[in-house]
Parts: sequence; C-alpha cells; structure tokens
Amino acid sequence: MTGRSLSWGRSLILLAALLGVLASAALGRWQLRRADEKQLLVDQRLSQAAMAPVLGVDLGRPDEGLEKRQALLHRPVLLKGRWEAPKTVYLDNRQMQGRAGFYVVTPLVLTGTDAAILVQRGWVARSFTDRQSLPQVSTPEGEVSLQAHLAPWPSRMYDFAGVERGPIRQNLDLNDFRAETGLPLLEVSAAQAGPASEGLLREWPQVASGIEKHHGYAFQWFGLSALIALLYVWFQIVQPLRKQKNG
Repeated sequence: MTGRSLSWGRSLILLAALLGVLASAALGRWQLRRADEKQLLVDQRLSQAAMAPVLGVDLGRPDEGLEKRQALLHRPVLLKGRWEAPKTVYLDNRQMQGRAGFYVVTPLVLTGTDAAILVQRGWVARSFTDRQSLPQVSTPEGEVSLQAHLAPWPSRMYDFAGVERGPIRQNLDLNDFRAETGLPLLEVSAAQAGPASEGLLREWPQVASGIEKHHGYAFQWFGLSALIALLYVWFQIVQPLRKQKNG
C-alpha cells in the first residue's frame, strides 16, 4: 500500500471519528435540553398546584375564554353543581395501583353558570368475566360540592371504533360529547380529589416527566462520544507509536 493510500485511509478514519464524536455529543446535549424542558413543565405544574383554589362558578363566566382556562390547568378548583348521572361514561383500559379498570367521568352542571365540566371522578375495577358489566358506582343527587384540580380533557387511548357510543368507551371526544349530551362542556376537565368514596379510588398516578430517561440517554451518548475518541487515540496514535518504538 502506497504512502498516499495510507494517508487517505488515515484521513478518512480521522474524519469518521470526528463525525462520530461530534454527532454523539450533539445528541447528548439534545437529550439534556429535553430534560431541562420537561423539568420546566414539572416545575410549572407544581407551582400551579400550590396556588389558591379556583372557584367553579368563575370557570363558566362568558369572559373566561379557552386561553384563560388553559392557563389554569393543574390549579386546585372548588366545584359546586349537579351531576348529570345518565351521561356517565366509563373509560376503559385505565390503570390505578397497577390494576386495569375504568376511569369514571360524569358531567357536572356548575351552579350559577350556564356551563358544565367533565369530572374525572375516580377509578373502579372492571369485571373480567363480563366485559359489558358496569361496576357499582353511586352518584349523589341534588347539589354537590367537591374538590378537584383542573386537568386536560381525558387522554386518548388506542381507538379502533371511531366515534363511540354507550357507557363503556375507549375515548371521549369533546365536540362529539358536547353534541351527544347537549351540554355546554368546558374545554378542560377536573380530576376529583379526596379519599375513596362512591365506589371510586382517587389515587391518581403522577404524570411521568421522563427526565431521568433523558439523563440516561444523554449519559449513553456522551459515553459513546468518549469511547469513539478513546478508540481512535488507541488504535491510530498509541498503537502505531508502540510499534515504532518496538520496531
């Protein structure tokens, strides 16, 4: 092999090593930025949760638009109203304490307003012998008061059926449910707080931030960057020098 070929080969190896080091380091920095972004979201959520409760009657005011309500997400809220029990929906394949079951959601018509809010009332186990069996959940009549925190509309699960009907569903679309119930539902929902009652558990899972995952990925990428650099130094610098010295 000629000297020029050796020089070209070494140059290509150096270029590949540099690209590998730079690319893996850049990916590591990107993972750290993602971790910082998610940490900011967690801090904002904790800050919202520590604020004074919002009154449900204020949510239904005409001047409280979508943007204002979205800005109140994760704030505590004190709700007073009347349950629309016949419009209760059981969202399937939801977990609590590692068990599969239903999230039970019921619209609450807010006292003193023309609005209603969907309340995620809690979780209940389902029957695995009769998939269409509805669990026993009691719904108080008349005006009720409850504590909750404002939450986004229930998250979507996989969906094979399109628009769903009936008490048991995978998902609940805001516009479809508004049309179905005829209720002026708000764009946000409320997750009821407090101990178990009415046949429902309320040990809501904490939303996983994924910060630790991003830190782990960043460590792996930085480790790969360092490994590429070490391998290049060992095989392209140290080993040739050792051969020259021993030769």
